[in-house]
Amino acid sequence: MATEQPRKPDWLKVRFTAGPNFARIDRFHRQQGLHSVCRSAACPNQGECWSKGTATFMILGDICSRNCRFCNVGHAAPGPLDAQEPNRVARAVAELGLKHAVITSVTRDDLVDGGASQFAELTRAIHQLAPDCRIELLIPDLQGDPHALATILAAKPLILGHNLETVPRLYPLVRQGAEYRRSLQLLARVKEMAPQIVRKSGLMLGMGESKDEVLQTLNDLREIYCQVLTLGQYLAPSRDHFPVDRYLHPDEFSALKKYGEDLGFTHVEAGPLVRSSYHAEEQFDAGLPGRGS
Repeated sequence: MATEQPRKPDWLKVRFTAGPNFARIDRFHRQQGLHSVCRSAACPNQGECWSKGTATFMILGDICSRNCRFCNVGHAAPGPLDAQEPNRVARAVAELGLKHAVITSVTRDDLVDGGASQFAELTRAIHQLAPDCRIELLIPDLQGDPHALATILAAKPLILGHNLETVPRLYPLVRQGAEYRRSLQLLARVKEMAPQIVRKSGLMLGMGESKDEVLQTLNDLREIYCQVLTLGQYLAPSRDHFPVDRYLHPDEFSALKKYGEDLGFTHVEAGPLVRSSYHAEEQFDAGLPGRGS
């Protein structure tokens, strides 16, 4: 049922930028049949990032097996895996000359390993076709399967992200099928199994969480040694999605950034328009091993 949203403040009004790089990446996606979370998730930074020559690829199709109430990605019964997808995406990374590739996916609870083998195969293909490209993966929770996670880690990405998205109280409302503690445990296992890989997570704010709940969630992430954090404003993709409770002022994001840095995160990217892969290359540099645990 449609819900009336609060009026969007001026600081969330973005001028769409579309230069030559934007057209090149857009054309490449269409010609190669690639999916991009930039478009599927209606990211407000698509124009800026694509114009800089940066894009986040989405694998395992464009249909999700879950139906999170905040997400713009389509929900239905997913189709079969595309065996050619890893090589096709890796070729795109190489031909576009990317130095930092971000790969994410829909959630695939219908697959035994949650799609882990596809992530691993793609990571290995990028290592082979674009050896100078740094690889960042943003993965689903894999239903807590440590063997599936090990499959991904064995392919040696440089950064492994998994977003908590919101505070634990709101999980039953907006993240049906997900479990807060399971997601924390996944990130903790990355530290245990492959401590050299940079660990990253993110939250969307403005869905009704309290300040204390946010601070506790940041503490939970630091307790399991998450290094890089992103904090952004939740923007409902449509009136039928989970409603925005409020729009946080930029000063609130600045205060949360300082809090996170004081907790020990090596890098905190916080602001109304921040998304997981926004300034991803800079986030990686800040979160390099040796600059925090």
